[in-house]
Amino acid sequence: MPITNQRVAAHRFLAGLYEDDYFPHRVVDRGRDILLRLCARVEADPPGDLTALYTLTHAATEEFNELEAAFEEAGSEIETTAREEIGEAFWFVAQAYGFADADPEELIAPREW
Repeated sequence: MPITNQRVAAHRFLAGLYEDDYFPHRVVDRGRDILLRLCARVEADPPGDLTALYTLTHAATEEFNELEAAFEEAGSEIETTAREEIGEAFWFVAQAYGFADADPEELIAPREW
């Protein structure tokens, strides 16, 4: 499903990770895809409140938890720079879809990175 939110469609997710050779692009691509699937889910069935949004973001966070192994296999990891970049991406998604009062930490509460 193509993204219809123009702000999201124009956004370059995880740009900071693409600019750092420590993070393999093929793995960062998978992270970007997680975020785009999150956006598609939000657009397909818009959450009615923060609880519903958090359900979606938590599921996406769990996907990032699984992606940690791919980073490690590629000689990288989800460390401070990546954690901040990923967290900011989740915050951007919440903002772009009208959830200005979302708690940035709650968006990614089940993170293991």
